[in-house]
Amino acid sequence: MITATVLPWVGGAFAVALLLAFFRLLRGPSLVDRVLALDTLYVNALALLIVLGIALGDPVYFEAALLIAVFGFVGTVAASRYLLRGSVVE
Repeated sequence: MITATVLPWVGGAFAVALLLAFFRLLRGPSLVDRVLALDTLYVNALALLIVLGIALGDPVYFEAALLIAVFGFVGTVAASRYLLRGSVVE
């Protein structure tokens, strides 16, 4: 089956993307670069969980991916508001 040959390559590509985003998170020249790297990190983790859920056929991974998407969005909005205004809550 084609999914058995493609999914390991896709998972490896997302793992490499996770490592590169983590490297940018650590070495980012500015705080904005680090926020964007964190956003990219959670999107890549989300995609890796979906690929893992497809490979294993387990729906629990899709629910975990949904939770990561919600928390990642809220975290990105909070970090952006902090950078823009200096506080998260007014």
